[in-house]
Amino acid sequence: MENIRGGDQQEKIIFFGTDGIRGEAEALFTTELLQKLGFFSDKVLSQKKPILIGQDSRLSSQRIVNGLADGLLASGREVWLLGLCPTPAVPLLIRKYDAAGGFMISASHNPPKDNGIKIFDSTGEKISTQKQSFIDKGMQEKVRISSNAKKDSICRYDLLKEYEKSLIQTIELENFEGTPIVLDLCWGSATACGENVFRSLGAKVTSINASADGRKINVNCGSTNLAGLQKAVLETKSEMGFAFDGDADRMIAVDGKGRVVDGDNILYLWGSALKEKNALPDQRLVSTVMSNLGFEKAWINQGGILERTAVGDQNVHKVMVEKKAILGGEQSGHILSTLNRLSGDGLLTALQISNICRNKSIKLEELLDQSFTAYPQKLTNIPISPAISKDSLKQSKKLQTSLKKAELAMGQEGRVFIRKSGTEALLRIMVESIDKSIVEFWSAEISHIASEEFN
Repeated sequence: MENIRGGDQQEKIIFFGTDGIRGEAEALFTTELLQKLGFFSDKVLSQKKPILIGQDSRLSSQRIVNGLADGLLASGREVWLLGLCPTPAVPLLIRKYDAAGGFMISASHNPPKDNGIKIFDSTGEKISTQKQSFIDKGMQEKVRISSNAKKDSICRYDLLKEYEKSLIQTIELENFEGTPIVLDLCWGSATACGENVFRSLGAKVTSINASADGRKINVNCGSTNLAGLQKAVLETKSEMGFAFDGDADRMIAVDGKGRVVDGDNILYLWGSALKEKNALPDQRLVSTVMSNLGFEKAWINQGGILERTAVGDQNVHKVMVEKKAILGGEQSGHILSTLNRLSGDGLLTALQISNICRNKSIKLEELLDQSFTAYPQKLTNIPISPAISKDSLKQSKKLQTSLKKAELAMGQEGRVFIRKSGTEALLRIMVESIDKSIVEFWSAEISHIASEEFN
């Protein structure tokens, strides 16, 4: 890449977090910031080809799209607006139409007041840290961006059909033959095409939270709150249900009994199906440090390899490329596969789980019975000051002492994992053990200390 230096390791990246830029929309995304972001992004996205912008249903999304487009158009860039769409539609369409890159406007699973921006390169992958650093530095400069562009953005809402077609092409069966399925579309991106895809494959679909409503996105619904989906599956006597997050790159399922099928289960079951076909190289799966110990031990016991990475789909992606793995993901339901060149895609994952059930002629509840027995695991989110750093966690004697005691008590049959969220002002505390009472005790103990120290 010309004229762009990899920033000094000591330079602090202010705007970019673990997954693009994210925060409270009204305060963070000023017109000036958006125009600068568009302007400096133009500098790192190769060649003078079109740049694509997709969005979720949040009330702030259209304003952010307009501000970004102004900055891009001021640089003479051609801009295509995709409208409401799932995040994985953006990288797919970038590659299909040989675009220079693209943006997705969404805060994923965050509440409605938040929003975010993910930036993709011409390969359809998220831009490198080097490019983030260049853009970040430019956004800190006092530069006035003229928005007197001579041309307008081009609406290409029609391209969503190309994404739908790509999903359907991954299914081996002609249709799902009336399989009763519930979709929780989360008032977000999945409303753009979720029903269409499943119905076109012959499924009998019941949808909840099924219209685009930015005031309700992720509120007591979707992949982070399964109660509504579980209720709908049981009431309609459906075989399975799928819940998506705000931008539909994640999915958590429930079976016909209302039991949760999380990302670990999905990796185990999908991986097992590929393994049976001799289609899983080295029997290798990639997941993160958050994945359940029960999953790891069960997969190793059947001759598999589980690679663990730091939290974040970019870390999973990196290791999958390095190890030439074809399936990986996170417990949260963010699953990556080579079916779409490693773009996390909730709809694709839901289709594959449905397809495995159809190929085996079994219901999801029967498939789940073939999965591993999970160790009891508890995740607690503690609100903290944004100023709290990783060093603050290491320097807290009370917290570190408590962690050592917990690890000593649990030995090889349990663990504690603590991290600062990269997308919210939260400290995430995960405690896991073969004994549920031990999980409850140490979860309460460590959470109490963390609240006293950092809240």
